[in-house]
Amino acid sequence: MMSLSHLTVILLSLLIFRVNANYFATNTEKDDQCFCKLKGSIDDCSCSVDTVDHFNNVKIYPRLRSLLVKDYFRFYKVNLKQECPFWSDDSRCAIRYCHVQPCQDEDIPPGLKGDVSRHTLYDKNPADKYKATRQGDNCGSDYRDHNEDLGYLNTTISVKNYEEFQMWQRHDDAVDNFCVSETSPGEYVDLLPNPERYTGYKGPSAHRIWRSIYMENCFGPEQPTRKFIESFKMEGMCLEKRVFYRVISGLHSSINIHLCAKYLLSEKDSLEVVSVGGEWGPNLSELRRRFSPESTEGNGPLWLKNLYFIYLLELRALAKAAPYLQRGEYYTGNDEDDQDTRLAVNDFLNIVKSFPVHFNESVMFNGGSEAKVLKEEFRQHFRNISRIMDCVGCDKCKLWGKLQIHGLGTALKILFSGRFDQWESTLDDINKKQFYLERSEIVALINAFGRLSDSVFQLEIFRRMMR
Repeated sequence: MMSLSHLTVILLSLLIFRVNANYFATNTEKDDQCFCKLKGSIDDCSCSVDTVDHFNNVKIYPRLRSLLVKDYFRFYKVNLKQECPFWSDDSRCAIRYCHVQPCQDEDIPPGLKGDVSRHTLYDKNPADKYKATRQGDNCGSDYRDHNEDLGYLNTTISVKNYEEFQMWQRHDDAVDNFCVSETSPGEYVDLLPNPERYTGYKGPSAHRIWRSIYMENCFGPEQPTRKFIESFKMEGMCLEKRVFYRVISGLHSSINIHLCAKYLLSEKDSLEVVSVGGEWGPNLSELRRRFSPESTEGNGPLWLKNLYFIYLLELRALAKAAPYLQRGEYYTGNDEDDQDTRLAVNDFLNIVKSFPVHFNESVMFNGGSEAKVLKEEFRQHFRNISRIMDCVGCDKCKLWGKLQIHGLGTALKILFSGRFDQWESTLDDINKKQFYLERSEIVALINAFGRLSDSVFQLEIFRRMMR
């Protein structure tokens, strides 16, 4: 006869087997319980997660993949040598995967080599401003943003009127921008050979970046604790402050998903002994560590929902700016490629506009002088975050951090500057204050949204792995 202890062991074994089998099962009940299988509405938006998943994975993601390899969007000008304004940079990453591969001069499209800033004043005919003149012989030269595609001017105006126009533009930029302008134009980086992925940059330096972003810039308690990020609660906060926290949290979640999806796979303890090429791939256990309820005090799924929130916010910015962006020439000097890029942009933006429910920015910053103060505080907080990006100790992390903050700042500029609310072309009227985006802003905007789209797509891949 079987003893009671033996029977207990058998029953426990069966229970463990049943639990484990159920965990990896493909039935709908267990699938819905997966921490990254999000359901329901997205807070502060009248849209569901399932709607975004289908729209992104079927319509948006495939188009962005083909669009972002176009020359106009793959070359991004950035200054990676700007000093950190908040603390001495004593923790530079020495791992080879932190480095950014420099671009080669022959790889840069000819139309980007002679671009000139709209802020340069000429003492001759303003039309000369748009003649491409080469200013250097290598990709690190002091190139400017090319605005021939968006810089419409009546060339019969006087130099004095042209200078006044430039003064208007500088003032308007200072008022509207959510990101701090860099002290120098920097140099072009080809984004394709420098993908965003796990580099090994971690520890106190990396934690200090996010801690500074959350503790010093989010609208939280006056004296935040060390557990501020994990225990942050939004009860009682106004919509504007909730939006600010959610976009930062959503960006943080998106970046973490990228690192988990392209994780450096190695059994070695030191990244420096890995073969030169390295091997990157999805790391499911790392995703669980960063987002599962058990390891995040129940907050992981909420952080993932914030990814969908920032996705809808940037989607709305693209839809709002679509009439303007669809007029661009996206000039690189290659006529055939430029035509393909214009067609791809128009197709992508038409799909963006077709989405039935967008983020509603019109309900924010209403209420007189108090709302204006809050809006300026909102803008200054975000400008401060753009400064913190110069403190990142890993060049590749800095590159993608600056690009995504720049793109998000451009989206906020589109949503809250008021310039796109009733946008119309100023092609035939130079007396109108013209508002347009720098090429770098357009490149950052589309690439930043591409990163969010990729995160939503990668979540679906991780769900399939869990099944």
